[in-house]
Amino acid sequence: MQKIFFSLCLFFVGATVSAQKDSSKIHAVCLTANEMKLFELITQYRKANGLPYVPLSTELSYVAQTHAKDLFVYHPDKNGCNMHSWSSNGKWSSCCYTPDHKQASCMWNKPRELTNYVGDGYEISHTIWHSDDANYTVKAEEALAGWKGSPSHNDVVLNKSIWKTERWNAIGIGIYKGYAVVWFGREADVEGSPGVCR
Repeated sequence: MQKIFFSLCLFFVGATVSAQKDSSKIHAVCLTANEMKLFELITQYRKANGLPYVPLSTELSYVAQTHAKDLFVYHPDKNGCNMHSWSSNGKWSSCCYTPDHKQASCMWNKPRELTNYVGDGYEISHTIWHSDDANYTVKAEEALAGWKGSPSHNDVVLNKSIWKTERWNAIGIGIYKGYAVVWFGREADVEGSPGVCR
């Protein structure tokens, strides 16, 4: 009887591991110099405020980069929808994220929809005048300054207010044209950290 129970445990553990590793959700990711600069600035800002280092995440960076491009190309952040919105032009569930946060799960679920990341994701985003200028790219310093100037976004970065008890164990960075996007997660990323684009 004990041998049968042990075999069943192995089967369920094995099924769980294989379910978490969907090969279609493994992506090659690298960060531009500007994206890496934003990661370094956030790391320095947190350190200056006595907060621990958050490891750079391949999976959350993929989500961030994907969303930054979606925001620039398809503009789901229009007509009453904010920058946590997603268009219907990709392999994800679309949503209009409104100020009442009724679509919060649309954000939280994106890492699981797009990658093998097992936890929820929490996003902060920034743009300069919702820039449509294809020649303009938001600078890392501009993005962090914007978040520092917004109490609700600053609270996420510095684990204040409702985020005080959270411990971030993964961070993803994405900048595309006029949009900068950062994702935080509680769970560590088993895929590790992305490198710099060559």
